[in-house]
Amino acid sequence: MHTYRKLIQLLLAGALLIGVTGPASITFAANLHPFLAQMAAVSPGQTVAVIVQKADTSQAAEQRVAQLGGTVTKDLGLINAFAAEMTARDAAQLASSSGVRWISLDAPMASTACLECVDTTNLANVYAEAIRADKVWNTAPYRQGQGVGVAVVDSGIDPHFDLGTRVVARTVFDGSSTTQYYDGYGHGTHMAGVIGGNGTVSKGKYIGVAPKVNLVSVKVSDAEGHITASGVVQGLQWVLAHKDAYNIRVVSMSLNSEVSESYNTSPLDAAVEILWFNKIVVVVSAGNTGKGALYPPANDPFVITVGAANDQGTVSIADDAVASFSAYGTTSDGFAKPDLMAPGANIVSLLSITGYLASKSYPDHVYDGHFRISGTSTSAPMVAGAAALLLQDEPGLTPDQVKYRLKATANKNWSNYRAKKAGAGYLDVYAAVNGATTESANSGVAASHLLWTGSEPVTWQSANWNAVNWNAVNWNAVNWNAVNWNAVNWNSDDWGP
Repeated sequence: MHTYRKLIQLLLAGALLIGVTGPASITFAANLHPFLAQMAAVSPGQTVAVIVQKADTSQAAEQRVAQLGGTVTKDLGLINAFAAEMTARDAAQLASSSGVRWISLDAPMASTACLECVDTTNLANVYAEAIRADKVWNTAPYRQGQGVGVAVVDSGIDPHFDLGTRVVARTVFDGSSTTQYYDGYGHGTHMAGVIGGNGTVSKGKYIGVAPKVNLVSVKVSDAEGHITASGVVQGLQWVLAHKDAYNIRVVSMSLNSEVSESYNTSPLDAAVEILWFNKIVVVVSAGNTGKGALYPPANDPFVITVGAANDQGTVSIADDAVASFSAYGTTSDGFAKPDLMAPGANIVSLLSITGYLASKSYPDHVYDGHFRISGTSTSAPMVAGAAALLLQDEPGLTPDQVKYRLKATANKNWSNYRAKKAGAGYLDVYAAVNGATTESANSGVAASHLLWTGSEPVTWQSANWNAVNWNAVNWNAVNWNAVNWNAVNWNSDDWGP
C-alpha cells in the first residue's frame, strides 16, 4: 500500500509537470480518469484500485473485470458502482466497455485528524497558550522538542508518567556523601514539568512548553534545598562534558546567588559563559527581589534572564502585568535585565514523589499529583522550553542567535508592558519559531574577567562564531581558587499563597 501511495504521489507530481492532458503519446479514454490513463502509459503492469461506475444495472462490467483478470472487491450499489483491483492496462481497456460509465482511482485518503498534534482540549494551564507554544505543537511540522536535550540544574527530577523515559541522564553534585539521584526537595521536578511535561497524569490539563523534549537532571540541591556555588559549577562542568552525548542544547537554571557580585568576578557567571561559548543556550531566572540588585547568574550579559508575568489566569496577555516580585534593573556592570518575560504566577506543574516540601509545607497547593508555585523560577523553564523548540526547528542557530530571535519576536503589545521591567517583552514561541532573523545578540560584549587568558579582554563576536578558537576559554583558564564560593538559594521562588 505504501508503494502504491508513493507511485500515485509521483504520478500526480508528473501530471503537474506535463499538464492534465498528458503528453502527446498518451491517449485518454473518455470514461477513464486521466491519472489512470497516465498510470497505464507509465506503468501498465501496476496493480491499481479503481471504482467503476456502471452505465446500466447489468453485471456486464463486473464480468468484463473477471475476463481481464481483475477482481471485484466491493459492491457500491449506492452509486451503482463497484470497487475492483486490476492492472492499469486492464483498467484502460475496461473503460472502453459499453457497460462502463466512468472509472476513478480508488485513491488513498488523508485523515484530517492530526496524529502528531498535542490534544489541548482539556488544557488548564494558560501559559502554553499565552506564549503560543500550542500553535508550534499543532502546526506542521509539529515541533514539540523531539530529540533536543535540556539540562535542568536544580534539585533533581523524580520519575513521573508525564516525563516517561525522556529523563535520559541523571547526575549529582549536591555535596552529599551518598548518590541520591531523585528530587528530595521537590523543586526540580516541578521545573522539568514546565519544560517538558506531556500531560499524561492530568489527562491534558497541565502540559509543558516542549512536551517531547529530552531532559537531563543535574542535581545540585540536597533534600533541604541547600546549594553551593561550587556544586552548581561542578554540575555545569558535567553538562559541558556530556553535551554531545545527550544533545544538550539548553540549560535551565532557576536559582540565584545570595550575594550581589560583578559578572567579572562571579564563578557562576564565568561558568554559564563557558557553556554559552560552547553553543549551549543558558536560561536563568531573574530572581524575586523586585526592583534592585540582580544576583548571579541573572546579572550575566550573555545568558537569557527571565522575569515573571502574572497571566491573571487568562490566555490573553492584554491584562497581564509584571509580577510584583519579579527582579529588574541595571546590573553593577551596566546591563539592563531581564531580557524577556514569561508567566510566573500560580504555575501548576509536576509534584515530586520523594520531595517533602510541597506536600507537607503547602498542602493547599497540591493538585492531584501536581503542585502550584509562583516566581521567576517557573518563568525561566518556559523560555528554556521555547529555546528547545526553536533549536529543533533550526538546529544550526547559536545561543546568541537564539537570544536575539526570542527578544526580537517578543510581544510588546500588552497594556502593562514597560521596558525597564519587562525587557524585550512577552515570550512568543510561535513568532520565534516562524521568525527569520539570524542576527546575534551580545556582539562586542566582553566575557567575564575570569575567562581572560591575558591582559586583553575576550570579546565574543557571535557573527564570527566559527572564526574564534575557544580552546583557551575553558575550565583551566579560570583561577577558581581566587573566587568567592558564596551560597546559592532558591530566591526565585514564591512558595507562599
